[in-house]
Amino acid sequence: MSTSPGPEPSGAGSNRRTGQPSRTGQPSRTGSHLLDGTGERRRSRERALELAYEAEQKSLSPVELLAELPACPAPYTLDIVKGLTERLDDIDELVSGHSSSWAIDRMPAVDRAILRIATYELISELDVPVAVVIDEAVELAKEYSTEESPRFVNGVLAAIAATVRPLPTALSPLPTASREHDRIVVAPGASGEVS
Repeated sequence: MSTSPGPEPSGAGSNRRTGQPSRTGQPSRTGSHLLDGTGERRRSRERALELAYEAEQKSLSPVELLAELPACPAPYTLDIVKGLTERLDDIDELVSGHSSSWAIDRMPAVDRAILRIATYELISELDVPVAVVIDEAVELAKEYSTEESPRFVNGVLAAIAATVRPLPTALSPLPTASREHDRIVVAPGASGEVS
């Protein structure tokens, strides 16, 4: 029995590529997403993917497609779709710059949409951890794209994340000291005497 408010689209509940039962909407290994609202975000990402893909197929911007919808999607879906529209040039520049040997217009349309959504999240939704953004994008690629897509999506997003959300550098070390025989010598410029 479906808990969705309307009828399920054809093919719902199965992977469109393999016909196997879908993992979408199923509890994670820990089930924690049921408590923290990430299940809603996952559904919002999936809906944003559908809208981004449909908009591209109709040669519309995602926001133009929103205006055609009979009902307004979830708030996080709206954030993604509006963000894609507002920052598309920046997003495409990042995707193109980090996808080796693949021009963005030559990528499969689903992969392009997934990469755009995840790149938007990396640059604009700073409350979402990098690992979550990449994992969710890889899951969408597994669900909706080709067998090679998850690895491609993971690699491109990891490279983008390293650029837009670099890991914090280690704390600067304390003044350096070295041992000369059994005597500690404090590096030049360090305060205090040690002997």
